[in-house]
Amino acid sequence: MKIAICGKGGVGKTFFAGSLAGEFVRDGRSVIAIDADSSPNLALTLGLSAEQAKAILPVAENEELIRLKTGTDYSGVFRLSFTVDDIIGRYTVPTPSGASLLVMGTVKAMGSGCACPAHSVIRALMRHLVVERDEVVILDMEAGIEHLGRGTAEHVEILLAVTDANLKSLETAANICRLARESGIRTIGLVANRIADDRQESAIRRFAEQHNLNVIALLPFDTLVAESGMSGAPLDRSASPAIKAIGELAKKLPGLA
Repeated sequence: MKIAICGKGGVGKTFFAGSLAGEFVRDGRSVIAIDADSSPNLALTLGLSAEQAKAILPVAENEELIRLKTGTDYSGVFRLSFTVDDIIGRYTVPTPSGASLLVMGTVKAMGSGCACPAHSVIRALMRHLVVERDEVVILDMEAGIEHLGRGTAEHVEILLAVTDANLKSLETAANICRLARESGIRTIGLVANRIADDRQESAIRRFAEQHNLNVIALLPFDTLVAESGMSGAPLDRSASPAIKAIGELAKKLPGLA
C-alpha cells in the first residue's frame, strides 16, 4: 500500500505521517517512511534524536551517490538509465518506531549545477518505491505533489491531505486534492487535524461538501501531543486521543486502497 501525505506547513502533516507509519508497524507491517519535504523532520516523529536526524544525508544532497548513478565520461552529459534498488538497503535508516526512513531532500531548480542528475535519481527512486516495492510506503510530501511524476502518481493508492480548520489550510488541501485527481490517484481525502470543538468540525465538513471532498478522518486536538512537541519528551501513545484516532484510520485504509 502506497500513501502520499500532503498539507500546508504547520497543520501537523509530519506528525500524522510518522504516527501513521508507527501504527502500521504495530499492526505487523513492514513500512518505509519517505521524507520528501523541503524541511525534513520526519526523523524526529519516528523517534530519532535531533543529533541522529542531523547526521542523515538526504539523497538529493549525496553528491557521491548522484555521481555514481548518473555520471559519464562527458562533461554536461549524465546517464538516464540506472538502478536504484540498492539505495534502499544502503541509505534507509532504522528508527525506534520500527519504520525505515529515507530522506529525499530538495532538488534545486533545473539547470543549476547538478540539479538534473539529482532530479533524475529522485524521480527514479520514487518510482521504484511506489511501483515496485511491496512494503507499506508512506510519503511525507510538501504541499504539492511535485516529487511524483505522472507515471508514479497513478500508482499511489491513497493521498491524504492534512488540514486544520483554518481557511488557508483548507484551500491548500483542496488544491492538493485537485492535483491528485489530475494525476490519477484513486483514493483522495481530507484528514482534519487538531479539531477542538463542534464548530471547527462543522467548518471543515461544510468546506468539504462545497468542494466535493471526502473527510476520511477527524483527529482531535490533543494536549499530550502539544506538550510533547514543546518539551521534546516522548509522547505517551497509549494515552493519546490523537494516536488512537490515527490507529483506527490505519485499520480502515487498506479497505480504501
